[in-house]
Amino acid sequence: MDVSGVVQQLSIWVLPVLVAVILHELAHGYSAYLLGDPTAARMGRLTLNPIAHIDLLGTLLLPFLLIMTGAPFLFGYAKPVPVDFTNLRNPRRDMVRVAAAGPIMNLILAVLSAFTLKFLLSLQLITDGLVARNLLNSVLINVVLAVFNLFPLPPLDGGRVATGLLPRQPALALARLEPYGMLIVIFLLMTGILGDILQPPVLFVLNTLL
Repeated sequence: MDVSGVVQQLSIWVLPVLVAVILHELAHGYSAYLLGDPTAARMGRLTLNPIAHIDLLGTLLLPFLLIMTGAPFLFGYAKPVPVDFTNLRNPRRDMVRVAAAGPIMNLILAVLSAFTLKFLLSLQLITDGLVARNLLNSVLINVVLAVFNLFPLPPLDGGRVATGLLPRQPALALARLEPYGMLIVIFLLMTGILGDILQPPVLFVLNTLL
């Protein structure tokens, strides 16, 4: 990919990725704050300032490498917001709420982006240009992040939701997988298994919105 191609890709992906991953983490931190845990607030993480949330690998290098290599998808993540679950008023119940807040935020952003895109196109205020592509990519990245993070394996958000909802023994068994969770996710990604699992719900949500 030449320099102009890289610049063009960055111009339609940087803003959607930053907004998606930063608001995802903010949703976790703010929901934890409302439920009794001030950890993120004390550490200055309940802010829209991107510097507080940027992760060198997940927010900058990974998306940039995917763009440079012409990957068919884009993925990224922000620096996780610290949450002390022992501070929550009802740790088991509230852990589910805190974990679900991130994917819910991504779904909200996807809906808002899709609505805005359709509205502006219907009024012919935009065409297939920079704004339209940013909005479309916002729908794509937010849907992918929401569905991916809801995969029921800790430390992903879906794993924490499942741990909080399952009966005690299955929940404990699932929680024991957390130290190996990301290794399992990487393996499933590399073998294409995770893509096969996530593709149907991703396509369903995208078709519903677009």
